Amino acid sequence: MNIKSQLVKIEAINYFVKGKKVYTDPHYIEVQKKDQAEKATRTKRTDVINYLLSLKQEQTCYLEIGVRNPADNFNHIEATQKYSVDPGLAFKLNPVDFKMTSDAFFDKLAKNEVLSKDTKFDVIFIDGLHLAEQVDKDIINALNYLKEDGFVVLHDCNPPSEWHAREAHSYKHTPAGPQWNGTTWKAFFKWRCNPSVNSCCINSDWGVGVVSKKAALGKSIPQTNPFFEFYLLDQHRKEHLNLVDFEMFKQLVKATNS
Repeated sequence: MNIKSQLVKIEAINYFVKGKKVYTDPHYIEVQKKDQAEKATRTKRTDVINYLLSLKQEQTCYLEIGVRNPADNFNHIEATQKYSVDPGLAFKLNPVDFKMTSDAFFDKLAKNEVLSKDTKFDVIFIDGLHLAEQVDKDIINALNYLKEDGFVVLHDCNPPSEWHAREAHSYKHTPAGPQWNGTTWKAFFKWRCNPSVNSCCINSDWGVGVVSKKAALGKSIPQTNPFFEFYLLDQHRKEHLNLVDFEMFKQLVKATNS
């Protein structure tokens, strides 16, 4: 048996050899580059939300689902009335208006147990549990309480790699590190294929998806990825998500209002 095969049996050396293979792997390096590029994007979800609220001449009503630390986004939102929903699993202080899940909030809202069942919002921001089934529920509920000219905004709709789009948030030993977009993109893509709404995704801040009943953001598309395969999303991001930059997004919105 040669010296090399003997050396790799030593635990510390084995860790070094395997670790080096990981860190120098071309795929690992490529994913890290994509991760850093996304972190460097300038337009943030806060910018998009505040822009949409600024279009309203009258008083505005805003709802945020999935707040975590309100200093990240909620505190910076400029609305006449704004409400927050979060069960507090990711941020123990949880200084929100409604300390519950989004399902519980919408159920209570329908029963007149919180706010009023007649409440309508100008913008509803969804950034809660990043799994497609829950995001889809949140979109359905949000549309039921959205003004006709309102907007549903979603975070994490454009994961740069399959590692960012993993289902297990707790597993962090990936090229994406702890960054997690989950499977939000699947729910957003499902609604991209729904002719009852218009939608687009701003290509910044991990993908800021916007859904509207009225604004001409982008017509629905045929379902060309029925099993929600990530490799198909990766090949057809522009069409699947209707990717636009922030300036193009503002032009689409202005064209609707003109």
